[in-house]
Amino acid sequence: MSTLFHKVSLNQFALAYKDNNVENIYNDIKLPQRATKGSAGYDFFAPFDFTLKPNETITIPTGIRCEMDENRVLMIFPRSGLGFKYRMQLNNTVGIIDSDYFYSDNEGHIFIKITNNTNEDKVIEVKKGQGFAQGLFMQYFLTDDDDASAIRNGGFGSTTK
Repeated sequence: MSTLFHKVSLNQFALAYKDNNVENIYNDIKLPQRATKGSAGYDFFAPFDFTLKPNETITIPTGIRCEMDENRVLMIFPRSGLGFKYRMQLNNTVGIIDSDYFYSDNEGHIFIKITNNTNEDKVIEVKKGQGFAQGLFMQYFLTDDDDASAIRNGGFGSTTK
């Protein structure tokens, strides 16, 4: 069994992060990790500083991909402190990273789209290297009559194209 985080290639990251400083940002990307031995979630770290005013949204190219066995899924959630203090939410509520996404043309590059959904005047400021989301691995099961045979190639909505 294998479950590992990897960086996407510099070329793949540069397709998503258009900046003259892309190579330095890429080199500083930290792979997700747990904060304590009792932590369930792997923290995803901001590859660059960002600020979100109330009702603003940003899509973060994490530079991360995840290799995992079939019948496993990586579920992405906001870090609970940011969700509690600022109502920071993922735009798709929970990110679902399937095991076959790793082999997509985009190298399985994980993007995290978040919104500051507060009804107060609270600005979210996340510094480069700060944890802003967390991923939990889960095992799932199939029905006895499952016959899915399609092959994924892409991210959001790719399995229904």
